[in-house]
Amino acid sequence: MKHVDDYRAPERIKKLAAAIAQRQTRPCVLMEVCGGQTHSIVRHSLEQLLPESLELVHGPGCPVCVTAAQTIDNAIALAQLPDVTLCSFGDMLRVPGTATSLQHARAAGADVRMVYSPLDALALARANPDRRIVFFAVGFETTAPATALAVAQAAAQRLENFSLLVSHFLVPPAMRAILEAPDNRVQGFLAPGHVCAITGEQDYDALARQYHVPIVITGFEPVDILQGILHCVEQLERGEAVLENQYRRVVQGDGNPTAFRLVHEIFEVADQQWRGIGSIPVSGLRLTEAYHRYDAATLLPATHINVKSTHSGCISGEILRGLRKPTQCPHFGRECSPQQPLGAPMVSSEGACAAYYHYR
Repeated sequence: MKHVDDYRAPERIKKLAAAIAQRQTRPCVLMEVCGGQTHSIVRHSLEQLLPESLELVHGPGCPVCVTAAQTIDNAIALAQLPDVTLCSFGDMLRVPGTATSLQHARAAGADVRMVYSPLDALALARANPDRRIVFFAVGFETTAPATALAVAQAAAQRLENFSLLVSHFLVPPAMRAILEAPDNRVQGFLAPGHVCAITGEQDYDALARQYHVPIVITGFEPVDILQGILHCVEQLERGEAVLENQYRRVVQGDGNPTAFRLVHEIFEVADQQWRGIGSIPVSGLRLTEAYHRYDAATLLPATHINVKSTHSGCISGEILRGLRKPTQCPHFGRECSPQQPLGAPMVSSEGACAAYYHYR
């Protein structure tokens, strides 16, 4: 606990906040990419310690926020098949698709199980050979290695009743899409520490150099985040734009090569749909041809149709690109919530709303 307490020490937090205020001489907009960082910022009220001219915006680094409604529709359709058990992380159960959620599907009789790991779903497949066990594989580069390991073990054990509905995302292409947008406001990034623990620094170094933007790989405690902000501010004040690694106690330059190799043995890079944003090229993962038999999409009924949301009242796409703040949503705190998203049950909130999932 002492190590954790050091990164939450009030005196260190106050000194860093004072250093940021002293060093910053011009307005700036910084984006923390990871939802875990957003949670820490809100939990510890860090924005209240920063100068008003320094704005933090919340990036598309929360898998709950960015999984497309159409993908959740597919998960619900699979769960409603009579011989399928759909396994999901708990935080995905309440996220709405076009008309409903996995939680509501379970209440209506679908076999939906909450698991803590894809290996839990694999164990269910071994124990229930008469059921088709589908794992809803959601997340960024951080969770992809565990999913890849489950597929590798399923292949080694010749488990034919295990499959994946894949919704894995890659962070750097999303950052590139933000930077290339004509309405981009972001001047510096706090990069996701746990993602970089898998992938290493190379992609983020390339982004910093190509787009001349400061990027600081940052941890998740208050001292981590304030140090990351200070490094970004100092680079902007000096007119620099390089990659820095604040999270060296966890992130190595080459990441985790073993995990990285396993992911790219099982998966290949593909375009991906992001909720509220749309398709971003080469920003997701799909199973390679060698492991295509584990793709649960092949189980979907031929009559299943994805219905695209037509609701235009949700600003989650603007939130995830750093153009708006969650509290700027006209529905924030009123008629839109995870339990009753905007427009349900006829249409889905495009972000369910990202405001609620960032601030939950």
